[in-house]
Amino acid sequence: MSDRPVRVGLIGFGYAGRTFHAPLIGATEGIELAAIASSQRDAIADQLGPVPVVGSVADLLVRQDVDLVVVASPNHSHASIACQALEAGKHVVVEKPYALTLDEARGVNERARRSGRLLAVFQNRRWDSDFLAVRAAIERGLIGQVVHFESHFDRFRPQVRDRWRERPEGGGGIWYDLAPHLVDQALQLFGLPERVEASLAILRPGASAHDWAHAILHYPDKRVILHASMLAAGGSARFIVHGTLGSLVKERADQQEAQLLAGVVPGSPGWGRDEDPLVRYDEGGRTELPAPAGDQRAFYRGVVAAIRDGAKSPVPLAQALATTAVIEAALRSSSEQRAIPLSLTRAEQVAFAED
Repeated sequence: MSDRPVRVGLIGFGYAGRTFHAPLIGATEGIELAAIASSQRDAIADQLGPVPVVGSVADLLVRQDVDLVVVASPNHSHASIACQALEAGKHVVVEKPYALTLDEARGVNERARRSGRLLAVFQNRRWDSDFLAVRAAIERGLIGQVVHFESHFDRFRPQVRDRWRERPEGGGGIWYDLAPHLVDQALQLFGLPERVEASLAILRPGASAHDWAHAILHYPDKRVILHASMLAAGGSARFIVHGTLGSLVKERADQQEAQLLAGVVPGSPGWGRDEDPLVRYDEGGRTELPAPAGDQRAFYRGVVAAIRDGAKSPVPLAQALATTAVIEAALRSSSEQRAIPLSLTRAEQVAFAED
């Protein structure tokens, strides 16, 4: 495949498909859209022009001009469609959460291993400017040993909408929607926690699915707080980190999603630029550290390298499984009102550490 682009079949043209996947694929070297499975023919034509559109997953999977299937359908269908695509001999990128339970995730991983094809979960937030800034500061030791870490996705959306993301079944609710990003970033920084303690709630009038989530990841030497809310007018700091030598505060979130919604082409001038600095506080006072530009195209660059050159997946299976384990532990913790250890086997823990 080294002499031609990786050809993509995109399943779904809802928010994720049209806002993230289509633009990022279209702006990344070595990869291109070959076909889309969706009922939204007019919307696809308006945004993308003459891209072939098929009416079903089955129709897309039999296409010989598709090397990689991107699953951007509703959450409840991610695992089953990913397995179908792997069985059809396709490489797969799947939206988060790629499975709704740990056992389901194990099944998808095993299917990927047997197929010999790439399976990568779309953890695009690893390449957000806010996370890159905080990660670099921690790795440089700018605040010493981290003892307290907070990561927030807080929004103000008081009106309940009639959509699958806000229904209680099938992977709806704020925890399934946002926890995969929050958890993945935390595991990238600190590894596996010993226990997970969480509270999930329904706070908006008329809501039926969780719209508030607060989780604490317990480590021997630190506490990691992951928080998401739909009733936070004015928002809150994206990251707050306290260490033995000082603290970090990143007020504003990465701007790539906002840019994509505004029609900014990934890679164009100003793409991923973050004018909001990371602020460090220590005994010497307050210091502003410029945030690096984010670029979520790095995920698809990694996919291309993995398919073409056998490079390591941008999101290895063991990491995706660990994120699912934390999500599931938080759900149990909220239900049982106690801290829950991760239900990962010793072999799965070792695989995570090795990745």
